[in-house]
Amino acid sequence: MMVWSSVIPAFLASTVEFVEALTIVLVVGVTINWKSSLLGAAIATLTLAALVTVFGSTFVLLVPIEILRLVIGIILVLFGMQWLKKSVLRYSGLKALHDEAAIFEEEMRQIKAIGGIDSRRFNKFGFLIAYKSVLLEGLEVAFIVVTFGATAAIDKIQGVISAAIGASLALLVVVLLGLVIRGPLTKIPENTLKFIVGIMLVTFGTFWAGEGLGVKWPLQDLFLIALAAFFLILCAAIVRWLKPYGFAPKTHGIDSGVIEKGRMEE
Repeated sequence: MMVWSSVIPAFLASTVEFVEALTIVLVVGVTINWKSSLLGAAIATLTLAALVTVFGSTFVLLVPIEILRLVIGIILVLFGMQWLKKSVLRYSGLKALHDEAAIFEEEMRQIKAIGGIDSRRFNKFGFLIAYKSVLLEGLEVAFIVVTFGATAAIDKIQGVISAAIGASLALLVVVLLGLVIRGPLTKIPENTLKFIVGIMLVTFGTFWAGEGLGVKWPLQDLFLIALAAFFLILCAAIVRWLKPYGFAPKTHGIDSGVIEKGRMEE
């Protein structure tokens, strides 16, 4: 039986992470070579699978559901608040909007500036960039799958399977779009997705933390709608309050930390 409260949040949150990872994989493939880029992405995927199998399964099977809901609920609230903070600041103009096209162009510029790249041979630098990017974004996806899956249903295994299906669908959609577009996925409204996912994370986190503390929510699961509406209205009010102070430019490029770190290790 599909647990939709695991599938939908996992799909939306994973889409955001996969878009960011794919942007870097694409730029490494275009500027260096596809062999290094795809090999780095593949090895990172295998690393993630091993980590989730060893630690995720132990976490889900051994920890009681009540403790899981309390701990994971608190973590989700904190995690979701970080996403909402960024989204609110961007909507109010205090933080530049996230633009995958700008990121793509900036990464290409930085990689090309290195020079001396043989596009026909395996490149360690390109491999490391792709590997680290996919691993970091994938770890967030794994966290989302395990947390939503383990707490959204009484049957934790079924919940994790449902969340994994949602994440897999997100990966499939993003990869197919990437193959068709062969460039940054600018058509996906990432800032809006992050805002929606932030609302969902805070909503589910509050709900599950309350259940872990023994709170009996009115209308049971339907109270999730009321919580989501409350956080949505609260964020809208904060955006309206901050709007007069907004001054940020419309878009921004990439944080070059990944590239700089990779260059140092080359």
